[in-house]
Amino acid sequence: MVQDRSVRALCFLDNRLQLIERAEPELRDGWVLVRPIVAGICNTDLEIVRGYMGFEGVLGHEFVGVVEQGPADSLGKRVATEINFACRDCLSCEAGLERHCSNRTVLGIVGQPGAFADLVAVPVANLHPVPAAVGDEEAVFTEPLAAAFAVLDQVELGPNSEATVLGDGKLGLLIAQVLALSGASVLAVGKHREHLDILRDRGIDTVLLEDFDRRPRSLVVDATGSAAGFGLALEVTAPRGTLILKSTVAPDETKRQPIDLAPVVINEIRVVGSRCGPFAPALAALAAGQIEVRAMIAARFALDDAVAAMDHAARPGVLKVLLRFGDSGQAKS
Repeated sequence: MVQDRSVRALCFLDNRLQLIERAEPELRDGWVLVRPIVAGICNTDLEIVRGYMGFEGVLGHEFVGVVEQGPADSLGKRVATEINFACRDCLSCEAGLERHCSNRTVLGIVGQPGAFADLVAVPVANLHPVPAAVGDEEAVFTEPLAAAFAVLDQVELGPNSEATVLGDGKLGLLIAQVLALSGASVLAVGKHREHLDILRDRGIDTVLLEDFDRRPRSLVVDATGSAAGFGLALEVTAPRGTLILKSTVAPDETKRQPIDLAPVVINEIRVVGSRCGPFAPALAALAAGQIEVRAMIAARFALDDAVAAMDHAARPGVLKVLLRFGDSGQAKS
């Protein structure tokens, strides 16, 4: 490999976003270099710019790409990539909890350069081939859709179950669709009629926040992406009910308010943190057309316009903004 080649990369450095030229990542044993085709801007990327995790470096963790360098049996494959890079040697890894490896780095979030670059290095063990039936823009949703499927690993749902999803952003829309696949009766609560219509068209019940009755519910998912969302979620979780937390938000010292956890104790609420999830069912659901994702795409930008793409993604009510790596010039739509 030529070591002195450079690649474009969107970095968060010195407290600002910068599109820079940086050295091509080094190819290590057991790793591959993947050339991204399309990447998606996640709320976590936006929160990093606001100080979440104290991360500096190349952003991005939702992407689909083609393996360009690495073992022969992986070359040319179109892949999605799990974002937690485990040591596979600690107690968590030995217990099969690689996502919680005590020594892990996380693509574009913790100690690992991300995917908003012309090349990204990832372990072979993290690769998942993308089925031919899944287009590039659909495949970008694999990682957040896997996070939605994590809920089904954590709670048991079936045809007689009810679930309420708070938040009609990107993750909330995916979670509501995944929970509906279980046969559960799902109600999605949000602030944007046009977002909720994506779910209504799939036969999922929806209600605007202003019309939400706030009666107690046995299973509530907080996907609001806001600190205030936790208070509402706690309010509407029934005694001995389950509250799934999906929001990760950078702390705002100017707006910090004490959280009253007394209702958790008094109402004996089960609070479940929920993060990453399994890629296999996510890819299978995309291949089967069971999850609507294309309606969630709000805009497309070329990597050269990645700073503008991040600004666009940060606008209130905007759903998924994509970065396309083969495009030249802005490709917003």
